[in-house]
Amino acid sequence: MLGTAGGNVLGASREVQIPLLAALLIGGCAAKARRALSARSIEAGIGPTAVFPLRLHRPVAIALCVSELALGGGLLLTAGPLSAGPAAHAVRSATALLFGTAVGALHELRARQPGAGCGCFGDLSDAPVSWRVMTRSALLCAAALAAIGVPPLHRPASAGQALTMLAVAAIELAVLAVLSPEVGEIMVRLGHSEPCEVRRVPVSRTLTALHGSAPWRHYRHYLLATDPIDVWREGCWRYAVFPGTVDGRRVEVVFAVHLEPRRPPVRAGIADPAAGARSRDDSAAVLPLPVSNRV
Repeated sequence: MLGTAGGNVLGASREVQIPLLAALLIGGCAAKARRALSARSIEAGIGPTAVFPLRLHRPVAIALCVSELALGGGLLLTAGPLSAGPAAHAVRSATALLFGTAVGALHELRARQPGAGCGCFGDLSDAPVSWRVMTRSALLCAAALAAIGVPPLHRPASAGQALTMLAVAAIELAVLAVLSPEVGEIMVRLGHSEPCEVRRVPVSRTLTALHGSAPWRHYRHYLLATDPIDVWREGCWRYAVFPGTVDGRRVEVVFAVHLEPRRPPVRAGIADPAAGARSRDDSAAVLPLPVSNRV
């Protein structure tokens, strides 16, 4: 009796992995796409691209999002009669490989950029990579391995089997919730709207929003470098200064990015340190761009 019950629980736990993994993969791709559209930059929602050279950020980000969508759809398409075929084996093995690779990528990201988020679920994943996030990826890798060889999914044969599957799914979701910083972020957003003056926004996220803005595209040809020489915050705005040149004269191009979670307003202006003067375009006229009081 105990052996039969244990076998039922084990079988139910293996079957649950397929829809769960599919939902996480498709949901993660959708969250990344939403953030990329909001920031107008495909790299915006994907933290691990930071471990690659700059020229590879965009292709790696696209490849990751497409892989998640393809594997999530493949898990669902091969959950039925195709479950016993080579296609299902390939999709589930590739899913395990994706999550296994993610563990290494997250470890490298944490070592190189301790303050960067994993970007796993778009703008919900801005918290620095921790052991919880890496453990989550490792467990999902194990879940994908457990799903290899699972027979075609079917409706529960009895109420007891249905309850067993629901209980297994609930326990696994609870474990994933404990390992997911995104849950806390969702609760914070549902509970209250944080004033922008105290809102915590990583510098990397500000720069990503800046790179996808119209003022950046307008002023980019003046820049001598794409890395800021100074970054500071004043109230609800974060300022970034870049070296530039206008008519052969060295200048500073100053950008101001409002600290909003989505589609932040961006203002820009040109400062001439030698002349002690500052010129601004029409879009920047509503916002002063001070060069002092830096914190």
